[in-house]
Amino acid sequence: QVQLVESGGGLVQAGGSLRLSCAASGRTVSSYAMGWFRQAPGKEREFVARITWSTSNTYYADSVKGRFTISRDNAKNTVYLQMNNLEPEDTAVYYCAADRAGRALQYGITYDYWGQGTQVTVSA
Repeated sequence: QVQLVESGGGLVQAGGSLRLSCAASGRTVSSYAMGWFRQAPGKEREFVARITWSTSNTYYADSVKGRFTISRDNAKNTVYLQMNNLEPEDTAVYYCAADRAGRALQYGITYDYWGQGTQVTVSA
């Protein structure tokens, strides 16, 4: 089993930045693909970003491309999401997820483990 714990959320003004962390425990996730998803009130969960185990392949939703950066530190068993130039539309609960098969897709159903989420609120 893998446990994922997100941190780093909070309240920020539009144009500000936050860095989310996702710490994995239970087993190493260095060979897993990792993803970030978010869910805003009244909306379905949506894909944000994903990264393969090698860190050489990243992919972003169009809505965050150029503003968000996903990265990982396999030695620390941690994945990060650097969020810059935040917009009120980015307000959501952010979840990290792990895909043990390493597929690194943007479909939530392909991920095996999920964290509890961290709230990000961006004020206008």
